[in-house]
Amino acid sequence: MFDVGFAELLLLSLVGLLVLGPERLPRVARTLGGVARKARASWFSLRNSIEAELRAEELKEPLKHFENEIKSTVDDFKSTVDDVKSTVDDVKSEVNSLKDLNPAAGGKAGETDEADDRK
Repeated sequence: MFDVGFAELLLLSLVGLLVLGPERLPRVARTLGGVARKARASWFSLRNSIEAELRAEELKEPLKHFENEIKSTVDDFKSTVDDVKSTVDDVKSEVNSLKDLNPAAGGKAGETDEADDRK
């Protein structure tokens, strides 16, 4: 992070020893170490939460894609069902038109067969 070498650290230690004195220097060093530790922990926590949010967004994309595929499949199925219904309706209308042309085929054929069986 900072480009601090051994010579710079030695110089800072000597200045700290001269300014703070031998009694207060260990306490200040401990406090600075604790602050650095808390800052590092906060940084890692922030980084982890940002990465978790990014992973969550990455997971949403396949789910949206899957949802769109399911919707299109359901729409295709509905259109197929509608096509089948229209075909069945067309067949029914054809059967009804044939019944209108030949009244004997409209269910009366069975009655005439029974009448023929009685004779």
